[in-house]
Amino acid sequence: MTNVRPLEGKLAIITGGSRGIGAAIARNLASKGASCVLGYTSDKSAQTTDQLVSELKETHGITAVGVQADMGNPNGPAHIVNTAKSQFSHPRSGKFRIDIIVHNAAVSQNLPLEEVTIENFNWQYSVNVLGPMLLMQAAVPHLPTDRSGRVVTVSSVSSSLGFKGQTVYGGTKAAVESMTRTWARELAERCTVNAVNPGPVATDMYNGTSTEFQQHMRPFIRTAPLMKEREGIDPEEFVQAAPRDGGRPGYDHEIAGVVAMLCSEDAGWCTGSVVCSNGGLKFSY
Repeated sequence: MTNVRPLEGKLAIITGGSRGIGAAIARNLASKGASCVLGYTSDKSAQTTDQLVSELKETHGITAVGVQADMGNPNGPAHIVNTAKSQFSHPRSGKFRIDIIVHNAAVSQNLPLEEVTIENFNWQYSVNVLGPMLLMQAAVPHLPTDRSGRVVTVSSVSSSLGFKGQTVYGGTKAAVESMTRTWARELAERCTVNAVNPGPVATDMYNGTSTEFQQHMRPFIRTAPLMKEREGIDPEEFVQAAPRDGGRPGYDHEIAGVVAMLCSEDAGWCTGSVVCSNGGLKFSY
C-alpha cells in the first residue's frame, strides 16, 4: 500500500493567498499534495507570501510560487495564469493544466448609502467581480476536459443578509454567487464550480470593521448554532469577548476545510452550489 495524497500532482491557484483564509486554504491543499500558486497584491505582502511559500515547500514537499498581481487591474488575472504556465509547464511537452482555482481575493469598505462613491463602487466591483471573471477567462483553456477540475469562489453571508453599510460589498458577493451558477453550467465538462459563504472570521479584514458594524452582527452571531463560544476549547480572548460579540468568530482553517472538501474528488457530484461555511449564521439552500 502507498500513502498517496488525494491532490498529489494537481495545481491550485489561490488568489488572496498570502494571509488569512487564503493562506489557510493554501496550507490545507498543500497538505493534500497540491502545488500552489499564491496570488497577492501589495508590496507589503511580498515577505509574508515568500515565507508561506517556503513553509509549504518545507512542510509538505510541494512546489509553490507567489505571484504579485492586482485583481482590480485588467492585466492582473492573466498575469497570474501566465506566470503559473511559465513555472509549471512540462519542460518537454509544454503541457500545462490548472486543476483547482480558489477565488479568495476581495476588498471591502462598509459605507452608508449616502456616502457610497463611484470610485468606491468601481474599486470593489473591479476586484471582487471583474477580477474573478478575467481569471476564469484566462484559465479556461488550461482546465481539465474530464470534469475533474475544481473551482471555488469565496462569497459571503453578506450576499443575502442585507447588512448595514454593505450596499456595494454585499452586491459584489451576490454577483460572485450568480457567476458561480453560470460557470457551473458553462464549464460542466471541465470542472465543478461552487461557492462558500463565510460569516465573521478572525482575520484582518473582519477585525478592521467598525465597532458599530460588529455590534450590528451580534444578533446574527447569537443565533448561529456553531458560533457559541466553548470555554476550554476556543481561545480565551474569544471566550471573554463573547458576551459583547454574541459568540465566537469562525477560524480561517474552518473555512479552508470546506473549500478543500469541494476541491476533492469526492465532491464531483456537487456543482452550482453555495455551501454553508459560517457555522449556521446563514443556512444555504
